[in-house]
Amino acid sequence: MSLFRRRGREDAEQPAGPETISDMVSAQETEDDEVDADEPAAPTGSPLSPRPNGPWDAAERPETEGFVDLGALRIRGRDGMELRLEVEEATGSVTAATIQLARSAVQLQAFAAPRSEGIWDEIRAEIAAGITRQGGTADEVPGVFGRELLTRVPVRSPDGRTGHQPARFAGIDGPRWFLRAVFHGAAVHEPEAAAELDAVVRDVVVVRGADAMAPRELLALRLPESVGVPAADAEPEPPSLDPFTRGPEITEIR
Repeated sequence: MSLFRRRGREDAEQPAGPETISDMVSAQETEDDEVDADEPAAPTGSPLSPRPNGPWDAAERPETEGFVDLGALRIRGRDGMELRLEVEEATGSVTAATIQLARSAVQLQAFAAPRSEGIWDEIRAEIAAGITRQGGTADEVPGVFGRELLTRVPVRSPDGRTGHQPARFAGIDGPRWFLRAVFHGAAVHEPEAAAELDAVVRDVVVVRGADAMAPRELLALRLPESVGVPAADAEPEPPSLDPFTRGPEITEIR
């Protein structure tokens, strides 16, 4: 297993317009009071979706062997899997995990949510509206995790031209957490590639913790404890399939 830090990608494609897709779907400021860890939240959305095949809550899958422990997320290791941790430059906080297999990638983020009500219906509508506002398209379709969005997201190339990149948004409502998965590459439209990454997402374990948190607050990720200091002369990784990430990244290759 090798690990290295890469420089920020100044030439990476960025979403067009003043907003970014990450801004649309990241933890947002709300007027809701903090969710009390000991009191059930008032009903505000749809019931929690069933998860008979995952992803899992930590209480449902307490085992850790074979998993990469990222704090709020535990990800099962697989042959050929590349794991990138996206780091906020200003604070050094890990904000998302992106898993790449062959020609596909999926970005994962977990957020706090009410105890008994789901928030994916509301967030899905916000994502679709934001992408449409920027000149993209968003079609709601049935998927393996419930209702999903197939989108064409505006992106801007280094030479200033604007194009559209396909993406697939899935959301899973769990007990006091919400997991967002954004698929890129072959997994958007090719069933075989999609099945491989769907299986990765099904194996994910979300560790919510007992702290009171506001709805949509990002659950904290961290570097794996076994990670060492990257070599100064490490070569940069190949370009990412994910156009929404920025800044330095930590990459773990299994």
